Amino acid sequence: MNAASELTVADVGEFGLIARLKARFGESGVGVVQGIGDDTAALRLTPGYLLLATTDAAVEGVHFLRATIAPRTLGRRVLAVNLSDVASMGGIPRWALVSLSLPVKTPLSFADGLAAGLGEEAARYGLALVGGNLARSPDRVVLDLTLLGEVEPDRVLYRSGARPGDRLLVTGTLGDAAAGLAILLGQVSASRPEAAVLIERHQLPTPRIAAGRAIALSGFATAMIDLSDGLASDLGHLAEESKVGGVIEAARIPLSPALRSLANATGHDPLDWALRGGEDYELLLTAPAERVPELIAAVTATGVELTEVGEVVSEPGLWLRQTDGRKEPLGATHWQHFG
Repeated sequence: MNAASELTVADVGEFGLIARLKARFGESGVGVVQGIGDDTAALRLTPGYLLLATTDAAVEGVHFLRATIAPRTLGRRVLAVNLSDVASMGGIPRWALVSLSLPVKTPLSFADGLAAGLGEEAARYGLALVGGNLARSPDRVVLDLTLLGEVEPDRVLYRSGARPGDRLLVTGTLGDAAAGLAILLGQVSASRPEAAVLIERHQLPTPRIAAGRAIALSGFATAMIDLSDGLASDLGHLAEESKVGGVIEAARIPLSPALRSLANATGHDPLDWALRGGEDYELLLTAPAERVPELIAAVTATGVELTEVGEVVSEPGLWLRQTDGRKEPLGATHWQHFG
């Protein structure tokens, strides 16, 4: 066997690794009747609530590179991405299940770091990790996470409720994650003073759970989606489901000081990152114009900025209105796994 500092998952074996995970996540949570250790988890739903279910995979070499992200950060990120989906429905996260496939030579420290990150993010948002699966992978790490949440039937928000005349609003700032990825990929210099904060925005997105709940409980929003593919593409998804069009005001798109500074220094158009970069995991929502001030106040109370960026229109199509008043097609593009 290797020295303790060089232990691999093969050294402790499947059941040894399960025991380590059970020791870390074995405590019960809200609604957990039986968690890790049985054939399935047994969960008690809140009477009268809808069950929300989402899943997402993170494949080494496709979604992340082990050389550029710490295992603890990766664990937090994988859970945060799923939490963002629950936030977009106005829901409360409750339970997570993780399927983890590892090459036999994966350092045990990597698995421990991954579990630590999952646990940290779970504790931050009050959910319990209640099960999953372990498997051997021939050559790369694969994480598949399922997240379950709950929401009141009269407060759940879908993509399909936007109406002509509604305003378009977004939380936070856009484009930071795409700029951070560009830095990690060597497309932009990592020596810039803005690099660290932008890389962190890419690697550790903040799921807008509290903001999503505030929006849902207000009853003022008509539709909502999280921004995983970029504002242009995700507006397209929302518009398609609602059978409407949309106009974005270029001057209103919220950009962070770090993004503006990097764009100025490198000659990159910051709106390109903001509109088409993706992985910001902010929220895009629609609401009647007269409800916008109340919505902004409700979201601001959670510590998150909410910015009006455009309008829903009846004509199909997506448009970007430039600062000089010109309208041009938004030209949505997004990541496609099989493109």
